[in-house]
Parts: sequence; C-alpha cells; structure tokens
Amino acid sequence: MVEIKPIGRVRNEVKSGRAGSWIELVSEIIIDPEHSEALYRVEEFSHIYVLFYLHEMDRPFRTKIHPRGNPGYPLMGAFATRTPNRPSRIGLTLCKLESREGSVLTVKGLDAFDGSPVLDIKPYTHFPVEGEVRLPEWVVELREDLYKENHSE
Repeated sequence: MVEIKPIGRVRNEVKSGRAGSWIELVSEIIIDPEHSEALYRVEEFSHIYVLFYLHEMDRPFRTKIHPRGNPGYPLMGAFATRTPNRPSRIGLTLCKLESREGSVLTVKGLDAFDGSPVLDIKPYTHFPVEGEVRLPEWVVELREDLYKENHSE
C-alpha cells in the first residue's frame, strides 16, 4: 500500500466543472507550514510542475476515451491523454510561477480545482529530451485550437 501525505492545497475560484480557460487561471498553492522551508529559492524558477490529487473526480475509470470528450478526436487509451479520469487520480501540470510570498505560491495555468491536495512540486529545468519529439496529429490540432482560443482578440 502506498500512502502519500499532501504538502498543501490549491486555492482558486474553480469549485467544479471546467474553468473557462485553465491556461489563464491564476491559483495559489498554500504549502503546509512544516514544508515551507522546502520552498527556499523556488522563486528562482519561472515554471514548476505541480502534482496534485484529483479529489473531485468521482466517475469510474474508463480505459479508452475521446480526448476532451470530443468524438472528433480519435479514441485513445486513457494513459495516452491528459484526462483527469485516471485510476490513481494524480494530476500533473506545468505552471508558470508568478510569485512566492512565504509559504504561498501564485501560479498560472494550474488545472486543479479549489481545495485540491498538492502532493509535490518540482522545478522545471528544461533539459532537452533526447531525439525527436513525436506527437499525434490531434494533439497538434488541439494545441493550435487552444492557442487560438486564448489569444483571440
């Protein structure tokens, strides 16, 4: 049995459902006092990975889905998508670290609901991956669509 103790919680305005735009959402991560020293110099990084528990996910796990629930995208295995419908209910997001005030991190782009338990934080060090990066065509299209949604006038 694996036991994981949260190190903090997410605070934002999204209680359930989908945010209008996760990419633009600003959240606070409130780190428990016993872990606050572990934040020492984290603000030197522009981005961090946030691992969190998907505490509001109550649907049974499905092994295959259409990404974003859109049948226009191909049927994929859940592990080949970023669906929150996962057997272990662990979320991972790369966020922009806007600021740190004591044990409170302000981040942009965290796709977690208010109250989500934070399991860990890791700095983004941007080490290049070995070899060529390969993405399915639907991911490239989705990224372009999301970019257009968030940068339209």
